[in-house]
Amino acid sequence: MKSSEHRTPVHEERDSMTIGALAERFGLATHVLRHWEAMGLLTPARDAAGRRRFGTADLTRVAVILRAKEAGLSLDTIRSLAATTDPARRRDMLREEAQALRSRIAAAQASLELIECALGCDHEDFTQCAHFRQMVAERIGTDATVHIPV
Repeated sequence: MKSSEHRTPVHEERDSMTIGALAERFGLATHVLRHWEAMGLLTPARDAAGRRRFGTADLTRVAVILRAKEAGLSLDTIRSLAATTDPARRRDMLREEAQALRSRIAAAQASLELIECALGCDHEDFTQCAHFRQMVAERIGTDATVHIPV
C-alpha cells in the first residue's frame, strides 16, 4: 500500500502530529522528514486530505534515526538495519560499522597528536622541527631530507 493510500482513522488523528510539529519537536527542517520518507525510513499515515500524520511509532523512529546518525551511521545503513529482520545480519552490519568507526577514531587521534606535537614544539616555527620533518618524510615515504617551503 502506498503511503498516500494509508489513511489515519479519525480517533488516531487526535493523537498524531503534523510534519511541522514533529520537525519542531526534534529541531529538524520539514524537508529532512520528507527526505527520510522518500528513502523509506518513515511511512507516515495520511489524513483524509492527504496530509502526513505522525504517531507515536513515527516519533520513536525519528529518535532512533537521530541517535543512529549521532553514532555515525549513514541513512543507507540505518535503512538497511531497519529493513533486515535477521538479528545475525544486524550484528554483522554493526560490526562493520564499529570497525569503520574505530578507523575514523584512529585517524582523528593521529591528527590530534600531530597538532598537539606542533603546539608543544619548542621551535618558534614548528615546520623547522626535526620531529615534524620526520613525520612529513614518513608520509612521503622516503628517507630523503624534507624541504618545507615557508
